[in-house]
Amino acid sequence: VFHPLLKEQIRGIAGIQIQLLHKRLQDNDLGLTVSDAVLDNIATLGYDPVYGARPLKRVIQNRIENQLAQQMLQGNFVASDVIAIDLDSDGELSFSKTSPVAGEESAVA
Repeated sequence: VFHPLLKEQIRGIAGIQIQLLHKRLQDNDLGLTVSDAVLDNIATLGYDPVYGARPLKRVIQNRIENQLAQQMLQGNFVASDVIAIDLDSDGELSFSKTSPVAGEESAVA
Protein backbone atom coordinates (compact mmCIF):
# COMPACT_ATOMS: atom_id res chain seq x y z
CA VAL A 1 0.00 0.00 0.00
CA PHE A 2 1.37 3.41 -0.97
CA HIS A 3 0.62 6.44 1.13
CA PRO A 4 0.36 9.92 -0.36
CA LEU A 5 3.48 12.02 -0.10
CA LEU A 6 3.52 14.80 2.46
CA LYS A 7 4.38 18.38 1.59
CA GLU A 8 7.75 18.06 3.36
CA GLN A 9 8.59 15.02 1.23
CA ILE A 10 7.66 16.84 -1.99
CA ARG A 11 9.83 19.77 -0.89
CA GLY A 12 12.70 17.35 -0.26
CA ILE A 13 12.31 15.91 -3.75
CA ALA A 14 12.26 19.45 -5.17
CA GLY A 15 15.51 20.14 -3.31
CA ILE A 16 17.11 17.05 -4.83
CA GLN A 17 16.02 18.11 -8.33
CA ILE A 18 17.41 21.62 -7.75
CA GLN A 19 20.71 20.07 -6.55
CA LEU A 20 20.92 18.18 -9.86
CA LEU A 21 20.42 21.46 -11.72
CA HIS A 22 23.10 23.04 -9.53
CA LYS A 23 25.56 20.30 -10.49
CA ARG A 24 24.83 20.82 -14.19
CA LEU A 25 25.41 24.55 -13.80
CA GLN A 26 28.69 23.90 -11.97
CA ASP A 27 29.88 22.03 -15.06
CA ASN A 28 29.53 25.38 -16.86
CA ASP A 29 31.28 27.30 -14.07
CA LEU A 30 28.02 28.78 -12.72
CA GLY A 31 26.75 28.78 -9.16
CA LEU A 32 23.17 28.63 -7.96
CA THR A 33 21.29 29.67 -4.85
CA VAL A 34 17.57 29.07 -4.48
CA SER A 35 15.50 30.57 -1.68
CA ASP A 36 13.28 28.52 0.61
CA ALA A 37 10.29 30.43 -0.79
CA VAL A 38 11.09 29.16 -4.28
CA LEU A 39 11.42 25.57 -3.05
CA ASP A 40 8.07 25.86 -1.27
CA ASN A 41 6.48 27.35 -4.39
CA ILE A 42 7.88 24.65 -6.68
CA ALA A 43 6.79 21.92 -4.26
CA THR A 44 3.26 23.31 -4.14
CA LEU A 45 2.98 23.66 -7.91
CA GLY A 46 4.62 20.29 -8.57
CA TYR A 47 2.38 18.21 -6.34
CA ASP A 48 -0.70 16.45 -7.60
CA PRO A 49 -2.78 14.24 -5.28
CA VAL A 50 -3.25 11.69 -8.07
CA TYR A 51 0.26 11.67 -9.52
CA GLY A 52 2.28 12.57 -6.42
CA ALA A 53 5.64 14.16 -7.30
CA ARG A 54 5.62 13.15 -10.96
CA PRO A 55 4.69 16.67 -12.20
CA LEU A 56 7.50 18.21 -10.13
CA LYS A 57 10.23 17.76 -12.73
CA ARG A 58 8.07 19.43 -15.39
CA VAL A 59 7.36 22.40 -13.09
CA ILE A 60 11.09 22.82 -12.42
CA GLN A 61 11.82 22.63 -16.12
CA ASN A 62 9.11 25.12 -17.08
CA ARG A 63 9.51 27.61 -14.23
CA ILE A 64 13.28 27.51 -13.63
CA GLU A 65 15.30 25.72 -16.29
CA ASN A 66 13.60 27.24 -19.35
CA GLN A 67 13.74 30.79 -17.95
CA LEU A 68 17.32 30.32 -16.86
CA ALA A 69 18.33 29.01 -20.29
CA GLN A 70 16.71 32.00 -21.99
CA GLN A 71 18.56 34.42 -19.73
CA MET A 72 21.85 32.62 -20.34
CA LEU A 73 21.30 32.81 -24.10
CA GLN A 74 20.63 36.54 -23.75
CA GLY A 75 23.98 36.88 -21.98
CA ASN A 76 22.53 37.82 -18.58
CA PHE A 77 24.63 35.12 -16.89
CA VAL A 78 28.13 34.05 -17.87
CA ALA A 79 30.81 31.76 -16.46
CA SER A 80 31.75 32.43 -12.82
CA ASP A 81 28.38 34.07 -12.04
CA VAL A 82 26.32 32.87 -9.13
CA ILE A 83 22.63 32.90 -9.97
CA ALA A 84 20.16 33.65 -7.18
CA ILE A 85 16.55 32.63 -7.65
CA ASP A 86 13.89 34.10 -5.38
CA LEU A 87 10.22 35.05 -5.47
CA ASP A 88 9.28 38.66 -6.11
CA SER A 89 6.35 40.45 -4.49
CA ASP A 90 3.99 39.11 -7.20
CA GLY A 91 4.98 35.51 -6.55
CA GLU A 92 6.99 35.28 -9.77
CA LEU A 93 10.51 33.92 -9.94
CA SER A 94 13.29 36.48 -10.11
CA PHE A 95 16.77 35.65 -11.33
CA SER A 96 19.73 37.80 -10.32
CA LYS A 97 23.49 37.68 -10.02
CA THR A 98 24.97 37.42 -6.58
CA SER A 99 28.55 37.34 -5.45
CA PRO A 100 29.95 34.04 -4.17
CA VAL A 101 30.96 33.78 -0.53
CA ALA A 102 34.74 33.61 -0.35
CA GLY A 103 35.97 30.05 0.00
CA GLU A 104 32.50 28.52 -0.22
CA GLU A 105 30.76 26.69 -2.96
CA SER A 106 27.33 27.92 -4.04
CA ALA A 107 24.55 26.17 -2.21
CA VAL A 108 20.88 25.62 -2.57
CA ALA A 109 19.14 27.24 0.38
